Amino acid sequence: MTHYLEFEKPLAEIEGKAEELRAMARQNEEMDVEDEAKALDHKAQELLSELYKSLTPWRKCQVARHPERPHCKDYIAALFTEFTPLAGDRNFADDHAVVGGLARFEDQPVVVIGHEKGHDTKSRIERNFGMARPEGYRKAIRLMEMADKFGLPVITLVDTPGAYPGKGAEERGQSEAIARSTEKCLQIGVPLVSVVIGEGGSGGAVAFATANRVAMLEHSVYSVISPEGCASILWKDAEKMREAAEALRLTAQDLAKLGVNDRVIEEPLGGAHRNPDATFEAVRKAIAALLKDLSGKDAKALLKDRRERFLSLGSSGLAV
Repeated sequence: MTHYLEFEKPLAEIEGKAEELRAMARQNEEMDVEDEAKALDHKAQELLSELYKSLTPWRKCQVARHPERPHCKDYIAALFTEFTPLAGDRNFADDHAVVGGLARFEDQPVVVIGHEKGHDTKSRIERNFGMARPEGYRKAIRLMEMADKFGLPVITLVDTPGAYPGKGAEERGQSEAIARSTEKCLQIGVPLVSVVIGEGGSGGAVAFATANRVAMLEHSVYSVISPEGCASILWKDAEKMREAAEALRLTAQDLAKLGVNDRVIEEPLGGAHRNPDATFEAVRKAIAALLKDLSGKDAKALLKDRRERFLSLGSSGLAV
């Protein structure tokens, strides 16, 4: 059953009517409703195109958080072969919000790391809704160090509301772990490519996305804080999240103009969740192109490339 977002309710009515007609026809073979159902399908497609033609930043946030949107494990299963997950930070525990390990991308050995949100209530609780604890970032550090040692490119898949702000996480050094992970991204002498596949929230995302090249899916978002959190701080009213989303400039398109991301990956009409296979193929092509762009560079050149990329942010003269 398709999950419809608030702004998609008119679409839900049309697609629901088409499905009702087809259900009635299945129960009564003498009924001929196909022409009427196809007319509704056409109307639904036109409305879908109209809705997604110019999404507001807040609506893009809703699409980025869609519960049926493909998550990290889906991308790993679709894009990588011989994936061997590695667990634990060798210090405290294994954080299930962070998935990582060895794999092959187009037959090239790589290390892949990403946030995993889960798909149902049980898995979302197990994955802590994609909010990593310190051990998750320390696991990522361990994997990046291994990649650097063996000369393996690192691919990160970012999809998190932000790092987990719980008491235990703070006691175990959450901010230090995020800072160390960000630092490690800047230190490794291998290609590092990051793709924001859903939400890129706060330092929890930066810890994985301080990369040579950053790509974002068309309807993904990347921001220092969620619109609700920003609205709560600035206006003491979380309901002003629409205004906050506008002000944060968090869409892939805005961030491309500001130089924060290097590539916007087009999604199927209606978002990644409506056609995951097409999304996987688009992401595969983007990662392959970005890795090719970095191929042939030695460790010194990669470190210089990454350093210059981040030092140049904000120097374009664009107003923020």
